[in-house]
Amino acid sequence: MTKYKIVHDREGCICCGSCPILDPKNWKMNEKDGKADLIDSEKEDEDFILEIKEDQLDESMEAARSCPVNVIHIYKDEEKLI
Repeated sequence: MTKYKIVHDREGCICCGSCPILDPKNWKMNEKDGKADLIDSEKEDEDFILEIKEDQLDESMEAARSCPVNVIHIYKDEEKLI
């Protein structure tokens, strides 16, 4: 079974808000610091990681493409898609 995951380098987030607009199921803006939070993710080293299903891929890819500082990455199995 193919596994997809979102990897978020939260530290580099500049609070633009595009990810929750394009993918509200997986993203929300943090009220305390204004940065984006990857909902239900787990912290691994300095990144936040969330496994997603294929039916969430389009919105996730759109959010990653819209990030002006390229801190959202999508992987298929271990291959980086974006």
